[in-house]
Amino acid sequence: MADNKQSFHETFKVSGDEILAKIKEIIKEGNARRIIIKNDKDNTIMEFPLTVGAIGVLLVPIYAAVGTLAALAMDYTIVVEKRESTEKKD
Repeated sequence: MADNKQSFHETFKVSGDEILAKIKEIIKEGNARRIIIKNDKDNTIMEFPLTVGAIGVLLVPIYAAVGTLAALAMDYTIVVEKRESTEKKD
């Protein structure tokens, strides 16, 4: 039995005042590998990887940067790259 890991993406449309809460929720779930924040014109504004070992160290700067975006009160798209573990049965 082999263990395969596949990545998939989820997208969420949020407004500026909802963005920080949604990012915190995504990070708390624990299975996100990368978060990409895009503006309403689909331009990437911010992108950051989430590594399990360094997540505690990275949260403060991530929250500060996302909080700055929230102050702009625009509509954003959050793209979350997640890793799903699937077992291959032979």
